[in-house]
Amino acid sequence: MLRTAHAFWLNAPGSGEIRPVDVGSPGEGEVLVRTLYSGVSRGTEALVFRGGVPASQYEAMRAPFQEGEFPGPVKYGYLNVGVVEEGPSDLVDRTVFCLYPHQTRYVVPASAVTPVPDGVPASRAVLAGTVETAVNAVWDAAPMLGDRIAVVGAGMVGCTVAKVLAGFPAVRVQLVDVDPARAAVAEALGVDFAAPDDALGDCDLVVHASATDEGLSRSLELLVPEGVVLELSWYGDRKVSLPLGEAFHSRRLVVRGSQVGTVAPARRGRRSHADRMRLALELLADPAYDALITGECGFAELPAVMPQLAAGRTHPLCHRVVYDQP
Repeated sequence: MLRTAHAFWLNAPGSGEIRPVDVGSPGEGEVLVRTLYSGVSRGTEALVFRGGVPASQYEAMRAPFQEGEFPGPVKYGYLNVGVVEEGPSDLVDRTVFCLYPHQTRYVVPASAVTPVPDGVPASRAVLAGTVETAVNAVWDAAPMLGDRIAVVGAGMVGCTVAKVLAGFPAVRVQLVDVDPARAAVAEALGVDFAAPDDALGDCDLVVHASATDEGLSRSLELLVPEGVVLELSWYGDRKVSLPLGEAFHSRRLVVRGSQVGTVAPARRGRRSHADRMRLALELLADPAYDALITGECGFAELPAVMPQLAAGRTHPLCHRVVYDQP
């Protein structure tokens, strides 16, 4: 049986629309999900919306259930929470998270959805993909007892990483950003906050997530000799300037990349993508994460809202999209 659903599509850089799509009944091992909420990860999705994905990264940047190709038309997104309407009996009526674009209903393999724990509201579970990124980053960073850590860039990913790191015993964690309004978010997360000029130095580890040249340069300045910057920023097709001609070599500093597409090497032999997602959802039982959802609109409003997000006219962390209930 075919039914009509609706999905948000990027037609061309800077322009999106809601299109009708045909959704069939689930086959064996599949589920039909009715979306309750989706989330806009402002950094990545704004870059996609502006057409900023470099051609060399078209394949690497594909979302799990993306349709179309960069720069467009493309259906893109990966923060989706819904209710299983049809499928295996143990999943029917369960609230689930899926790395699916903005769409009212969809059919996917049952293995692609993760049940949301009872203690996690569906409205907060849209953050699961971002918390999963933070979990992977912390596995890559491998902080040690007593480490002095800065997270430079208080966007959605940076705030989440700082929150996860703050749970480690005897560590000093400081969230650093140029926007003083982010201090309130840091306080809600239980993390110290500082402007870049006031940030504490002598850091063993700096996690950089500001996606700016200035933020990356400041990250290097905050390190102790032989310290490590873990780079989480996604710059798209933009060139980055970095002061490697100053004390970079004499202080033996390290800049290392981290990306959520693969499980961190330190855990790859023992943890799957599914294990990582389940852990992310378990962490979301903490209501402090609600501070990361700072914008909201209805699904029908998304074509008008996305240009504002991409242009930086609004500055939410996670922008939540609410779907009509039956």
